[in-house]
Amino acid sequence: MENDPVIKCQLTDELYDDWKNQRVTRVNDCPVESIDVPGRPVKPELVNPRKVPKRSMVTEQGKIVLLHSFAHIEFNAINLALDAAYRFRDMPDEFVTDWLQVAFEEVKHFRLLNDYLVELGSFYGEFDAHNGLWDMVCKTRHDVLHRMALVPRVMEARGLDVTPGLMNKFSQIGDQTAVDILQIIYQEEIGHVAIGNRWYQFCCDQEELNAQTTFQQLINEYFGGKLRGPFNRSARLAAGFETDELDELERCL
Repeated sequence: MENDPVIKCQLTDELYDDWKNQRVTRVNDCPVESIDVPGRPVKPELVNPRKVPKRSMVTEQGKIVLLHSFAHIEFNAINLALDAAYRFRDMPDEFVTDWLQVAFEEVKHFRLLNDYLVELGSFYGEFDAHNGLWDMVCKTRHDVLHRMALVPRVMEARGLDVTPGLMNKFSQIGDQTAVDILQIIYQEEIGHVAIGNRWYQFCCDQEELNAQTTFQQLINEYFGGKLRGPFNRSARLAAGFETDELDELERCL
């Protein structure tokens, strides 16, 4: 619920370190808050996705807007990972460890991007943004299986699909700093999607459900049966997707 991004990052680092070193423990008998709106600064203003500023790299301003959109995703991802660790009380301690690690790494990603925005004369909050990622967090807060299926395996996995192309575009305009930052994020996001895949499979096993059939049912329920493509097969395979599952998903594109 911390609004200041700098303090939120510091607190997340401290929480992860305290958890790893057993200075904090879980208390599972207190109420679970809904958290419709997590802690966030007054800016950026959240608008309809169609009203978000254009993100073309043709101009320096367009490049900064694009980097700002990445920073917004990473800021939301901090809240997303913390929410998973906080909300699902029936999951094992290893689940909390995994999602606090993700939160810790998302902090690193946000700092890298925000520091670069400042270097370019901008800052996080300068441009409008949308709330699509947190909206899906809210829609899946009733069921950890739905959360693991639809946030890491759909929304975060989409980042694996598009990031290599974006790195190539930044390389073409000679922005090696942006390339280096996105490379760090890309490699660690493979691990984050893998964590989501692992816990999704765990939930399916607990409920004796077929993971691929259940995933397709959830895609039908939440996304009208289709995901955006094309898919980065090598990254998705590295993150724990199965070849036959990707084949089936691609048939539905």
